Amino acid sequence: MSRHLKFVVAAERAGERLDRFIVGQLPELSRSRIQSLMDEGRVLVDGAARKASHRISEGESVSIDIPPPSAAAVAGQPIPLEVLYEDEDVAVINKPAGMIVHPGAGAESGTMVSALLHRFGRRLSTVGGPLRPGIVHRLDKGTSGAILVARTDTAHRKLVEEFRERRVEKTYIALLHGRIKGERSSIELPVARDLRRRSRMTARRREGREARTDWRIRERLDGFSLIEADLHTGRTHQIRVHFSALGCPVVGDTLYGAPKQERVQSVTLPALKRNFLHAARLSFEHPRSGAKIDVRAPLPAELVNFLLALAHALKADPTLIDAALREFL
Repeated sequence: MSRHLKFVVAAERAGERLDRFIVGQLPELSRSRIQSLMDEGRVLVDGAARKASHRISEGESVSIDIPPPSAAAVAGQPIPLEVLYEDEDVAVINKPAGMIVHPGAGAESGTMVSALLHRFGRRLSTVGGPLRPGIVHRLDKGTSGAILVARTDTAHRKLVEEFRERRVEKTYIALLHGRIKGERSSIELPVARDLRRRSRMTARRREGREARTDWRIRERLDGFSLIEADLHTGRTHQIRVHFSALGCPVVGDTLYGAPKQERVQSVTLPALKRNFLHAARLSFEHPRSGAKIDVRAPLPAELVNFLLALAHALKADPTLIDAALREFL
């Protein structure tokens, strides 16, 4: 059945963009899903269709018609998946670098969604719409690691609430160019779309969305910093943008300033062909039982091998790598 919802704009929400207002009321809906509903004429303000950028006024009535889920628009494909945790409500997948999470412009097949549909069939949440069954959050194409999947609509909505209230703990391992100052700190810089290069985000626009990344040193290798980072917000490209803003881009991340080829003391390192960024740990409250679930994703072989090659080029003790990352190897 369709869901017909109506909200009256309170004084404190007046002046807000329409799409952001809807996100605040229905955080389980992605922005692209909201835009699709608007394009289909299913979002009305006082009975009239409005653009996403419409600034709402106190007392206006916002009505939303959410149609029932249609048959999956994505075909399942027999793509291997590493399942780190699974029960009837949720699953945690170890996404490889290079895999896109869900279909989008230029990517209709080979996505994690296609792999999920083959693995779980229709036993995935439908809240995100037919193109994103089960998808609660995302990882960039070039980032590997743990990603949480909802298998029921109830689980999906509870997990979205956990993310919104920042109760989900996300820990990443990254190798940075440069010697970052200090042993640990927080980066609190707003993240916004780069108006000159639309494929990038930037920390230079004041109107960006607030973002916080906590980090700590795992190991220093001459000219490089191996760090662990915790996300308190989940902005697009957040870690990559934050460390690039400090002059320490993620190794392999040419979009944000890393060199195309790594050379250390006249030694050319093996091509990494990805960003050195890995979602190593995911901790959340189970949506049904409330139990704490802590899942770790081992560091991929290509990242381990790159670290060993770097240590060899720097004539550093390779056991430093094992000591620094023992729980993630």
